[in-house]
Amino acid sequence: MPVFISGLPLHVLVVHAVVVLVPLSVVAALTVALWPAARRRYGWIAVGLTAVATVCIPVATSSGEDLRDRLASNPLIRQHAELGDQLLIFVAALLVVLTALVWFARRAPREAPGAARRPMRVVVPVLMVLTVGFAAVSAVQVVRIGDSGARAAWSGVQYTAPQHHGDEG
Repeated sequence: MPVFISGLPLHVLVVHAVVVLVPLSVVAALTVALWPAARRRYGWIAVGLTAVATVCIPVATSSGEDLRDRLASNPLIRQHAELGDQLLIFVAALLVVLTALVWFARRAPREAPGAARRPMRVVVPVLMVLTVGFAAVSAVQVVRIGDSGARAAWSGVQYTAPQHHGDEG
């Protein structure tokens, strides 16, 4: 995988897919978990969106590792990399429970009434709670990773007041 594209680190370009897709997946998962009508209508779309977000994470972490290997060792970069490595676990778990929720919720109405339906009355609510939990953890982790990445990239930058050239009247 190339480390740079047109002079820009690939990681900086790829990470934007994760920064956009994971929060969108979180919103979609929460909507599907908490709103049964949305679950029936948009459940598989939310699963697909979360699958795409999940696939983007290893690309972002791999490109980040390639970039890290070209930079001087730094505790901020190490912390950012450690946090980034954890994201796949949370979003993959979100994908699994969201898929199970959509699948079981679609299956539940088709089952015969009576004893066979009772387990579904437990499974779907449990999957709803797990979906909300993994969505929350995924959202928090994306914020933590972004914050640590910004600190790693910008910690040595000194800001100054804007210079006004030619505006003096």
